[in-house]
Amino acid sequence: MTAVAPEPATLPPASPVPPPAVSDDEKRMTIVEHLEELRRVLIVSMVAWVAATIVAFIFNGQVLHILEHPLLDVLGKGNHLSNVPIVTSPTEPVTIPLKVSAAVGFVGALPIVLWQLWTFVSPGLRPVERKFAGPFIASSLVLFGIGGAFAYFVMPIGLNWLATFLGGNATFLPDLNAYLSFFTLLILIFGVTFELPVVIVLLGILGIVSSRRLRNWRKGIWVGIIFAAFIVTPGADPFTPTALLIPLIALFEASVLVLDKVFKR
Repeated sequence: MTAVAPEPATLPPASPVPPPAVSDDEKRMTIVEHLEELRRVLIVSMVAWVAATIVAFIFNGQVLHILEHPLLDVLGKGNHLSNVPIVTSPTEPVTIPLKVSAAVGFVGALPIVLWQLWTFVSPGLRPVERKFAGPFIASSLVLFGIGGAFAYFVMPIGLNWLATFLGGNATFLPDLNAYLSFFTLLILIFGVTFELPVVIVLLGILGIVSSRRLRNWRKGIWVGIIFAAFIVTPGADPFTPTALLIPLIALFEASVLVLDKVFKR
């Protein structure tokens, strides 16, 4: 008679080992590391801004000449206009170049600032989201530049209308400081609003909106764009907001097309 070997005893499954608890010190260290990274991003961005501002201040004569060109072009065409802009304060010959240099310096440092912001937020993104970083940063810079350039060439139209509105009843004496503040704000508005395609495509990739939904909302979005164009533009002329809303509507339609055909959203 053959002996039957006893079956081996079945051991109960080992209970999973719980992950080690994260101590409060480690949590605080993680927060400290994030704050240190944010501090580094801010320092690098500020250094880039200061360096670009210094370069712009060195060439402030050329920069001011470029920014004054639309105004000088308008002044050269009017019969009741002064030939040159004026300053109303003894300190403005110094403060104006400083303010202009700071604004131009920020635009010049914008690529470095955007890259630093990307290095700060990228660790929290998924790999599929990180691959869009380069195209989004590049398109943001290009669209901002196109918007600013568009404002530069549109500026003389609205400015000529404003300067000649009173006809021969007044002499137009433009204050250089007020003009540059107005012009800088206009360039900033056009540059920022031209980022509309980047925002729409990003929202589409994140699944917040879709091309079909945007088409259904088209009439309301068009009305919102028209209303916003007349609100955000600082001039009182009808040409500047019209020059803003037309490309914004075109950019919106292009964004919907890209979202549908390229990203299939």
